[in-house]
Amino acid sequence: MITRLGGKRISPLGIGTWHMGGGSILSDTKNDNADIAAIRFAIDNGVNVIDTAEMYGHGHAEELVGRAIKDHDRDGLFIITKVLPTHLGHNALKKAAMASLERMKCDYIDLYLIHWLTPGANLEVAVSAMEELVDEGVVRHIGVSNFDVKETKRAMAAAKKNRILANQVHYNLFDKSPEEELLPFFKKNKIEFIAYTPLSKGYLGKGNIEDIPEVKEISERTGRTPVQIALNYLMKRALPIPKSSNKEHLREIFGAIGWELGSKDYKSPQSWEENR
Repeated sequence: MITRLGGKRISPLGIGTWHMGGGSILSDTKNDNADIAAIRFAIDNGVNVIDTAEMYGHGHAEELVGRAIKDHDRDGLFIITKVLPTHLGHNALKKAAMASLERMKCDYIDLYLIHWLTPGANLEVAVSAMEELVDEGVVRHIGVSNFDVKETKRAMAAAKKNRILANQVHYNLFDKSPEEELLPFFKKNKIEFIAYTPLSKGYLGKGNIEDIPEVKEISERTGRTPVQIALNYLMKRALPIPKSSNKEHLREIFGAIGWELGSKDYKSPQSWEENR
C-alpha cells in the first residue's frame, strides 16, 4: 500500500476527475456544484490525493478542483495533473503547466504527468522542460501516464536531475495485465503505480457481482461490497483513483480503506477478468 508519495503522506486512494466538467473536447458546467461538493466531501473524509488533467473538460475539471480546494490547506493535499501530448514542446509544456496552475489557483503542482506519448513526440525535450519546472518550484515531482516499459525507460533516461516518480495506467480486476510486466518493473525501479479506471467505469457498482464469483464469495464472507473489494485489492499494489460525484457511492468507496483482504484473496485466478 502506498502511504507516501514524493515524501508527502497520502491517503491510500485518491479521487479522480475524468468526466467532471465535461469530456475531452468541450466543457460542461451543468454538474459543477455536485462535482465540487464531491471533491470537498472526499477531502473532508481524509482523501488528500486529487487527480485531474488539462484535457478533462477542456480545462474545466482543473477549474473545479481549484474551486473545491480554495478553503483547504493546500500543503495537505497532493494534486496530480497531466499535460497533453500536443503540448510536449519545451515552451508549450511550460505554458501548459502555468495554465493548469491558473485554472486551479495553485502555486505548485505536486505531480505533473505526461498524459500519454504520441509517435514522433520529443520525450527528451518534454522531460527537460518538466525538470525546469521543478527547478522553478512550479512542479514538485514528474511522471508519466499510459507508458509501457520501453517508454518509461526512455523517460527515466531523459530525466537528468529528477526521478520519474510515478506511472499512471489502466488497472482493475478486469484488466490485471499490468501485473505481468509493469508492476515488477515499477518495484525494481521504485516507480509508484497509480491506477485509473479502478472500478472498470463503474461496472462493479452496477449489480454485476455474478460475473465474478470470486468477488461474490469474498463479499459474502467479509460483508464488504464488490467496489470495496476491488479497490482494496488494487491498494496493495497501487494508488487507485476512482471517480464519483455521488456521495453515497463515495461513502462506499471510502469503505475500502482501513482493512485488508486475506493473503489468499490476493492470489485470485485469471477468471477475475475472463468471466466478465
